[in-house]
Amino acid sequence: MTTRKRSPKKTKLAPFDPAKYLTSNTAIAEYISAALEDGDPDLLIAALNHVARARGMAQLAKRSGLGRESLYKALTPGAKTRFDTILRVVEALGMHLRATTHPRAAA
Repeated sequence: MTTRKRSPKKTKLAPFDPAKYLTSNTAIAEYISAALEDGDPDLLIAALNHVARARGMAQLAKRSGLGRESLYKALTPGAKTRFDTILRVVEALGMHLRATTHPRAAA
């Protein structure tokens, strides 16, 4: 007689939402900076989406001069968001982008 092995129970995890942890200007600035350092435009769009949800999409849309629906579209993963839109969102967040030299930059 063979005994049947029980498979371990799978633990259900809640999806991680970074927006819940972006509660200060410092945290937001560090989060956006990390996304910029990665160099992946889709990661920057995702980070701005998380920050927009943390701050309130409607409020950010109003401060940036964009429609709420337009802001949702612009911050959707895979969107080809215009740079001027990104600047408007960043400015509405009370932040600015800054350039620094890259470690592998030619002298």
